[in-house]
Amino acid sequence: MKLFVGIRNLAQIRSQDEKIVSGSAMNILPNINNAWLSVKNGRIEDFGPESELKKEDFKNYEIIDVEGRSILPTYVDSHTHLVFAAWREKEFEDRINGLSYEEIANRGGGILNSARQLTNMSEDNLYEDAKLRLNKLIQLGTGGIEIKSGYGLSLEAELKMLRVIKRLKQTSPIPIKATFLGAHALPEAYKGRVDAYVEHVIRDILPKVVEEELADYIDLFCEKGYFNLDHCKAILDAGNLHGMRGKVHVNQFNILGGVQACVERNALSVDHLEEFNNQDLQALSLGNTLAVALPSCSFFLSLPYTPARTIIDAGLPLVLATDFNPGSTPSGNMNFVLSLACLKMNMTPNEAINASTLNGAAALELNNELGSITIGKRANFIVTNPIESLALIPYHFGGPVIDSVYINGEIFEA
Repeated sequence: MKLFVGIRNLAQIRSQDEKIVSGSAMNILPNINNAWLSVKNGRIEDFGPESELKKEDFKNYEIIDVEGRSILPTYVDSHTHLVFAAWREKEFEDRINGLSYEEIANRGGGILNSARQLTNMSEDNLYEDAKLRLNKLIQLGTGGIEIKSGYGLSLEAELKMLRVIKRLKQTSPIPIKATFLGAHALPEAYKGRVDAYVEHVIRDILPKVVEEELADYIDLFCEKGYFNLDHCKAILDAGNLHGMRGKVHVNQFNILGGVQACVERNALSVDHLEEFNNQDLQALSLGNTLAVALPSCSFFLSLPYTPARTIIDAGLPLVLATDFNPGSTPSGNMNFVLSLACLKMNMTPNEAINASTLNGAAALELNNELGSITIGKRANFIVTNPIESLALIPYHFGGPVIDSVYINGEIFEA
């Protein structure tokens, strides 16, 4: 049991029934200045203004004076590819030398490169590497995360990836959701037979994933040169039959109608949206599918940024995530994502924090566990360095803004 005192600003305080924020409400970040917070059994027990603190009620608590630092909930990163075999810095050099992402993929690079490397790596080695990466992300403030497969592209390798994610779920102190991304790219063995590969994913791989209870969600790369709108519909329909909602890559390079198809099939989220039009906006406004922006990917690949202002000003919710992966976003730093959201997407700091905490939790259906300072939720929170305002987090990009991270009420030390 712990009692935190001396909190300059206790931010993102919410009631249990506040699950998500949309539109203009995204610019509101409820907080208490000069606050206290109590933790019991790894959960947030209570909080309030320090002027109303009755220390006699906490006689047996360990008292932690944060000395004027601020506290906010940990980030929830709802889109990552954390499990992979190796980095792809050679492709980074290729892009500097003028090759596009698509040209690199056509030369056997990109996702297929990651798939080849992963096939030859043991499950134990994949797990150990992924665990190290995950611990580093927790130190950067991430307290809940989604991890996709998609670098397997065969029955054996996809299951290997998902088993690694399952091991991480069992051993990590933070909540993890797994997404089956069998249709991430067309494997070399199916060159020219994309329909046959989609059938293989649905008929052969998906049932095994379900049998071993390896995934919470289903995904595909709905994009020109990868998987088309019919493939998107077929995979989402198959996932829904097994109780797996979609969290889908759409509109990264082209608009194919994927947003509308996802909304019609009650997908949990549509992710990327670097390309976006009025039909997409209308579709989102008519459904319950969340828009997830991945600004680090836009930064790394020099792509347009998701039109955050269009989405928020239309009264919709927006989520921010990293897209951490070895090819297009080799960073899982949510603090930098907040900076990009403010600098490149014209979001306010409050909007960015809401998008990466409360709304991030909604994009993983973890609303009851994470995303806000709420009585009964996990005591997963960030203690900042001494700062005047939480706006310093996105403002001071690349700078040291975090003093410590608490997970389930305990300071996290990898």
